[in-house]
Amino acid sequence: MLRALFYKKLILGTAVLSFAAGLAVASMQEKGGQKAGAGQSRPNIVQTAQQAGQFKTLLTALKEAGLEDTLANKCCFTVFAPTDDAFKKIPKERLDALLKDKEALKRVLLYHVVDGKVYSKDLKEGQKVKTLQGQEATISLRGGAKIDNANIVRTDIDASNGVIHVIDTVIMPK
Repeated sequence: MLRALFYKKLILGTAVLSFAAGLAVASMQEKGGQKAGAGQSRPNIVQTAQQAGQFKTLLTALKEAGLEDTLANKCCFTVFAPTDDAFKKIPKERLDALLKDKEALKRVLLYHVVDGKVYSKDLKEGQKVKTLQGQEATISLRGGAKIDNANIVRTDIDASNGVIHVIDTVIMPK
């Protein structure tokens, strides 16, 4: 009887230790950006935008400008991402011309990207954020969060290599 009780406790203890070890390994792998056998734990910025379905024009523009790989594979960025509706505010002929001018397109797109992860809680009234384009964009919190003249309509969408804030207008460098 004691022997049977001993073996039950031994088996139960082994099961608990195995489960705990599995959790610890999974946790360490997730902190490293990887899940066991599943690739990245979260999609990158480009994959997140693709999954959202409202950034087709932005994704096309990133590809045309040669920035898609950077936003997919490098870390870490904050993207103020204009929706397809935001791009529709630009007259068609102007947007078409922009999509054909790789350097101008790159300047506009990089004006939407900030180095590092900047969450909404980090934004302050009147704050100037230096964009990868080189100029500063201005944050306003009065009457709702804005970057330059664009409303920030959704914040803090996490990706494996950064964060996305959705905006309703394409912002243009000065």
